[in-house]
Amino acid sequence: MVQALRTYRTRIGSQQPEIPVVPLSDELAIALFITVDHGVRFMARAGQDLAEVLLPYRVEVVVSVATMGIPLAIEVTRALGLDDYLILQKTPKIHLSDAIDEPVKSITTGTVQRLLFDRARTAVVTGKRVALIDDVVSTGASVRAALALVRRVGGEPVAIGTLLTEGRSWERALGEDAALVRSLGSIPLFRRSSDGALVEDWQG
Repeated sequence: MVQALRTYRTRIGSQQPEIPVVPLSDELAIALFITVDHGVRFMARAGQDLAEVLLPYRVEVVVSVATMGIPLAIEVTRALGLDDYLILQKTPKIHLSDAIDEPVKSITTGTVQRLLFDRARTAVVTGKRVALIDDVVSTGASVRAALALVRRVGGEPVAIGTLLTEGRSWERALGEDAALVRSLGSIPLFRRSSDGALVEDWQG
């Protein structure tokens, strides 16, 4: 078993939360940030911090991914003075039977899912300057799928705003789009060393 670090203190904009370190396997662990575990005040401040970073990009609409991106999308939208936002879904719903979709595999679920864009909401994004918002950018898989959906309906991604980036594999996954990422902080992965201790891996 991975020898556990209990928590990891990180910086997210103007705040410094302590988050749990949890194993994914005997060799790998992650610092797990869950938006809904940090309360209304924390997310409001984080949304304000991220909105300030995104202000130069003249964002017209915020797009995020369910479910952990929802609190952040609301707060960033509010802080930017916008009204509407769009949430991409990962689970089928009755109104999404004809959704535009992209495959995605998350580091935390380990299974292939479909990212779903409600066709009835395409006008919210088409022809608009879009900020794609996510709580944590890790492998880059969810962000890459979301970018593909936004572009398929004629949106223009001008920034990818996130509270945290994790490791560096997202840069390879996103390619040229990695330059769009604007983050309030970063966290490493944790891998087991030869003596069994967990050590920070900033490249993985």
